[in-house]
Amino acid sequence: MVPPLDPAAENERRVNIVQGEQRVSGDRSVVLTTLLGSCVSACMRDPIAGVGGLNHFLLPGDRPGAGASMSHGVHAMELLVNALLCQGARRERLEAKLFGGANLMRSLTDVGAMNAAFAEDFLRREGIKHTGGSLRGARGRRIQFWPVSGRARQVWMQSEEVLPLVVERRSPRQAVVSGALELF
Repeated sequence: MVPPLDPAAENERRVNIVQGEQRVSGDRSVVLTTLLGSCVSACMRDPIAGVGGLNHFLLPGDRPGAGASMSHGVHAMELLVNALLCQGARRERLEAKLFGGANLMRSLTDVGAMNAAFAEDFLRREGIKHTGGSLRGARGRRIQFWPVSGRARQVWMQSEEVLPLVVERRSPRQAVVSGALELF
């Protein structure tokens, strides 16, 4: 039996977020989506300002010398908070749900647990209310987040679906060539 279509879903605009990206929106029609294995995403919002966002980071990056890459949690979390503040959110009203941090390759270092611990600690240090989510475990997740309402949905992935997570990345942007000048 096919479930009835949700009339609101027809008007939704899905925005997929991959490793190293983040997006903030105050548009009720936007649904932010991502696939997570050992990576973590913070779904954060200000319920009064009606704005929220989602990031997706690969490594905690909270150690000295880790660099300031969007793939690192410390940078990704700061960028998400700052983007929300720029859209009218107030730090004291922020609330977050955390997802991901699975241990997909048991024989290797548990990067997922390190990511999860980093994200929880970041919220605690910054005084951001942690309202839920799903961290750790052994399976990947598909996440949908409605940034204005704060609604989040998680769908567990089957083990054979997890392999693409290891190589998930946006393809590099092509350089624009105009005469003898390369723009990138």
